[in-house]
Amino acid sequence: MARVLIVDDDPQLLRALRINLTAHRHTVTTAADGASGLRAAASTNPELVVVDLGLPDMDGVAVVEGIRGWSTVPIIVLSARDTESSKVDALDAGADDYVTKPFGVNELLARMRAALRRAVPSADEPLVVTEAFTIDLAAKRARTPTGEVRLTPTEWHLLEALVRRPDKLVPHKQLLQEVWGPRYETETNYLRVHMANLRRKLEPDPARPRYLITEAGIGYRFTP
Repeated sequence: MARVLIVDDDPQLLRALRINLTAHRHTVTTAADGASGLRAAASTNPELVVVDLGLPDMDGVAVVEGIRGWSTVPIIVLSARDTESSKVDALDAGADDYVTKPFGVNELLARMRAALRRAVPSADEPLVVTEAFTIDLAAKRARTPTGEVRLTPTEWHLLEALVRRPDKLVPHKQLLQEVWGPRYETETNYLRVHMANLRRKLEPDPARPRYLITEAGIGYRFTP
């Protein structure tokens, strides 16, 4: 039960998604182009956004970037583009997930549930303190000496999966299952993009990470 914004220029798809999502008790707003989608995102304060890449007035990646400029709302990209570069571009812009058309409505609903779960804060969680940043797991906030750092829900979930296991190697497969779900076991490009974003936001020297360590070909490790 969430406020969902869908940005897509296919009227039949918009109608079908509105019917299906409303049947699952979501409140649905639709937009047929990027500019309308950005205005709707600002005016309706959605809890989840679904964006097509092939919009008539702008690329959907620009919509993702526009929303990410002020919001951490979960964003799922919905596109017929199935190349790795398209997925990486969308994830790098701030998308949390990528669904390739054609798709099943049940699959989309499952991914929406997963994205919404990642966005829900937990209570009574500890602080994680390093010399470079502090992570408040309860509030889902991070701070560096220069101020608060804005992280997306997926970036938070990935960071949590690592900081809850300090000094322990977490394999690629385990991270993908925990953050995105069992269908993502081979999507290592998801990890690569989001880890690069986390390092850029948190590491003093992202090119030589001190805290978010890569174990080549195996996984990642948080070293406090």
